[in-house]
Amino acid sequence: MKEILIVGGGFAGLWAALAAAREIAEAGAEAEIAVRVVSRDRFLTNRPRLYEASSDGYRVPLEPTLGPVGVALDEAEVTAIDTSAHEVSIQKPDGTKVKLPYDRLIMAAGSIGTLPPIEGLDQHAFSIDDYAAAMALDRHLEALVAKPGSDTFVILGSGFTGIELATELRNRIAATADPEAAERARVVLVEQADRVAPELGDNPRSLIEDALVQSGVEVRLRETVERVEADNIVLGSGERIASCTLIVTVGPRASPLNEAFGVALDPSGRAPCDDMLRVIGVPDTYMAGDVAMAHVDDEHVALMSCQHAITMGKFAGFNAARDLLGLALRPYRQIRYVTCLDLGRGGAVFTTGWDREVQMHGDEAKQLKRTIVSERIIPPTGEREAILAAAALDG
Repeated sequence: MKEILIVGGGFAGLWAALAAAREIAEAGAEAEIAVRVVSRDRFLTNRPRLYEASSDGYRVPLEPTLGPVGVALDEAEVTAIDTSAHEVSIQKPDGTKVKLPYDRLIMAAGSIGTLPPIEGLDQHAFSIDDYAAAMALDRHLEALVAKPGSDTFVILGSGFTGIELATELRNRIAATADPEAAERARVVLVEQADRVAPELGDNPRSLIEDALVQSGVEVRLRETVERVEADNIVLGSGERIASCTLIVTVGPRASPLNEAFGVALDPSGRAPCDDMLRVIGVPDTYMAGDVAMAHVDDEHVALMSCQHAITMGKFAGFNAARDLLGLALRPYRQIRYVTCLDLGRGGAVFTTGWDREVQMHGDEAKQLKRTIVSERIIPPTGEREAILAAAALDG
């Protein structure tokens, strides 16, 4: 039996598996081609929600989605990829080491947070890059209730994650620790650019700035972090902030597993893909999500976001399966681009297009944000037919 092996159980990997299973089922080839996902745990982490006060929606189990459509799930860490031998080496939680052969590989291992080269950052900084990091931050916040003078919180980076965390942080402190501590908290947002949210453009900026004021967030522009100590954060300007909580929201980088492919990676560690999401120069290998440098149209490269990961995953799974079946492939294109940024007490802002024209803001946009992260991007469960139908490229 031939095998499609998918590395990664995030949004890209999950939807790649479902799209591949759908094409195999449509061709009546389930006895000839198997689909397997290797994931470091048995959950899909809903990374767009890791900034939220409540951890209830942080992750969902993979099995209720993959099981009904016949996709195998291995809980394991990928330790090596040998493209010449068409093998992936894994290590299971009990320490067992196994080599898995493949006929087509779909790389969907996602990204990891990287720390800037700042003294003390590796010892004292927190993040919300993944589920474990988000839970570690909550444990830290809970412990601070009993520690006098620990009510100042510094966030490094005012990108998408930094803005959402800054405007939500008081709610998170209230839910995790104490409502009174949340109200007296001092929240400082540090950004090296001369404006907040530089990556989000000019159109939504005034709404973002208003929300930061409404949420009681102090902003330091044209500023960097020079050094981090156990109870002090020293800025590049020399300002010393008494704080034992620095949360880093900068520097995502594609999985280091990409280095196994021996190709030139972009500055974010992503591997170059052709329009079919095949890794250029590497036979029988497809990519999706944060690991892939792929064009969504003639001008723009996909971002490290679940919005692009979901659709890329579908195309990678579709093409890998049809490649094995000897059927025509389809080029990946994702013309529509939107953003929906949570602004805490300021509601949210919804934009369309790469110039991010504001279409909606306030409470109405907040409700849309809730719908997107708690319903629309949650994988389907239940009947096999319904799950496979959701994996259609145009669905």
